[in-house]
Amino acid sequence: MLTLTENANTIAATIVAQQSTTPDAGLRIHSSGTETEPRFAVTVATTPEPGDAIVGDEDIRIFLEKAAADALDDKVLDASVDEQGAVSFSLSPQPA
Repeated sequence: MLTLTENANTIAATIVAQQSTTPDAGLRIHSSGTETEPRFAVTVATTPEPGDAIVGDEDIRIFLEKAAADALDDKVLDASVDEQGAVSFSLSPQPA
């Protein structure tokens, strides 16, 4: 299952808190690419879509669309904020 770094957890929680007042809101990751060239989009969602996997903790919930959950099953999500305030997410393999 996808895991989050501490940075990703904090940044994701901040994004959701800024864009939604719904207590069950979270970030939704969905596939927007192909199997050979996977790409993912991230949006704030008030609730998960039917079939979404849910990961996270008391600070943040991440909703994973089925194709994204399958593709990210063995990954770690990290996040950073640049000097202009733009957020970027990155994926890496989970340690063995």
